[in-house]
Amino acid sequence: MSKYKSVSNIPVAISLETTLERENIKPKFDKNKKRLVYISILAIIIAILISLIAKVLMLLINFITHVSFYGDFSFSHVGLIENHMGLWIIFIPAIGGILVGLTAFYGSRGIQGHGIPEAMEQVLTNKSRIKPILTFLKPLSSAIAIGTGGPFGAEGPIIATGGALGSNFGEFLRITHNERKILLSAGAAAGTTAIFGTPIAGLFLAVELLLFEFSPRSIIPCALACITATAGYHIFFRSGPVFAMGHAIDIPSNIAIAFYSGIGLLVGFVSILVTKGVYWIEDLFNKIPIHWAWYPALGGLFAGLIGYFLPSTLGVGYENITNILSGTMAVDAVMILCVLKLISWLVSLASGTSGGTLAPLMTVGGALGAGLGYLCLYIYPHCGVTVPLAALIGMMALFTGASRALLTSIIFGVESTGQFNALLPLLAGCSGSYFVSFFLMQNTIMTEKIARRGVKAPDSYEPDILEEITVGRIMHDNAMVVSDQTMIKDIKDTLEKEPELYQNFFIVTNKEDAFKGILSTTSLYQHQEDDSITLAQARLIIHHDVYIHEKDDLKEALELMNKEKLDVLPVLSDVTHEIKGIICYKDILDALKNNYENDNIPFPFSANGQSKINVPLPGKRIYQRIDHWFNNVRKR
Repeated sequence: MSKYKSVSNIPVAISLETTLERENIKPKFDKNKKRLVYISILAIIIAILISLIAKVLMLLINFITHVSFYGDFSFSHVGLIENHMGLWIIFIPAIGGILVGLTAFYGSRGIQGHGIPEAMEQVLTNKSRIKPILTFLKPLSSAIAIGTGGPFGAEGPIIATGGALGSNFGEFLRITHNERKILLSAGAAAGTTAIFGTPIAGLFLAVELLLFEFSPRSIIPCALACITATAGYHIFFRSGPVFAMGHAIDIPSNIAIAFYSGIGLLVGFVSILVTKGVYWIEDLFNKIPIHWAWYPALGGLFAGLIGYFLPSTLGVGYENITNILSGTMAVDAVMILCVLKLISWLVSLASGTSGGTLAPLMTVGGALGAGLGYLCLYIYPHCGVTVPLAALIGMMALFTGASRALLTSIIFGVESTGQFNALLPLLAGCSGSYFVSFFLMQNTIMTEKIARRGVKAPDSYEPDILEEITVGRIMHDNAMVVSDQTMIKDIKDTLEKEPELYQNFFIVTNKEDAFKGILSTTSLYQHQEDDSITLAQARLIIHHDVYIHEKDDLKEALELMNKEKLDVLPVLSDVTHEIKGIICYKDILDALKNNYENDNIPFPFSANGQSKINVPLPGKRIYQRIDHWFNNVRKR
């Protein structure tokens, strides 16, 4: 007996192979690898352009620095320690802040901030659309802010510019919003790579902060963009690591690894203070009774004041990172740089100017790590800790805690220095910082701003459960099948006699018992003409080539339902193309519900504190106290 119910004794197990070939009908959701190739080519083009923009940005920063502090016209790199501006050095960053504020007021407020939160917000809320004007205004405003002494890095602006370039490429070519997200992320990853020459770290940055997924459709374009941007880095900047340490790091002992883990834990607490400090100062700025466009000028004035006493706090300061990693700086000089750079950067960034966070975080973290390294050696001279490696761990642990980009931080530390023996210590230190940040801080320096606007950023990326379940696993084998030669009144009479057969949609076959299309029950009952005509005559059959295969996944089924405005699809055999059953929208929801219930681990204590499992009473009390403490801390 057939598993399928039918009307007018129409056979159900129908072979569609000849019909499909004759009508040149192909499955709706064949894996389109050609599309992936197309997106990958676009990602490579974007990486080439962003490499050029990165070089132009650095030249522009150098030019503005020469004009502002030395009164000459040159594109060569120059530090600010040698300047002879005297007291005028206090006001130059303020002038740059005025220009940035005017650019934000008359151009776009999107130039404010360090770029990554703004890109994340567009990915999560605006289908990865970024205003085209930001492609030009963001690097220009950042060059002005940094060139006039702003204590920022160039990586944030170039990441934002790369994201804007990728987004606008997608907008111009009218691709899907998911493909636009991939191009945005590829542009941002290429921007990071073009500045630092760290392709793997750039790829992980895209995954952890923008894509929130790990799949071939996104990884391949981003990886190709990073490879291309690495070539740009070698052509326009240098062939070696950006922060060469001068000597190789030896493999650390187990005792040293323990100390490095402790450094990471301590730096994790500092990352919380840094993150909270940025937005606390930003709230203070918002209380000042002047227009927001003047805030960057106040931040610049504060940065200039600190720069008067310590000029090395001004500008990008990549040379500061190199000096710290060398391990040759005196401990008092390291700690002074740590404190003053942190204060200068916090106030300037909170004022709403334009600049990056990675270089300042690395400077502060590196100095903090070096100071803790000196402390470890003072307490236990034979612990095996080296100051350069402690500085590197502090550098990346601070970024880990502030951003929770764990893999990005670890790989960046290795790639930017070329020290592969630092991999295990970096894993230990960054994991410790990540642990502290995750348990004690709700939002990161990247997500706090958008969280205040009601946008929730994912804190993890997981495989899409819809892609893991095939249609054949949840389909029904009780499909209602009718012939297109069946009269409308016969179908209505059958449904009145057997109401349990009622469905929203029915599968329709033709004279040759081949799949014809789908019949909507609503359209059936809305038919106002003579019910003595057949379905073919009434032209009520729709979606003639809409179907899904057994081995297709639920995501493909859901996308097809959404596209065709259906809540049911016929399921065909992958081999014989016979009708095997149907799948409904509710079936997909039930599959998601069941998966959630399977993954939901019961909490070991009930609401009244009674143990649901056999847990000793002292252990339960400790658990409850720790849980209560963590909840209170995170609420702060």
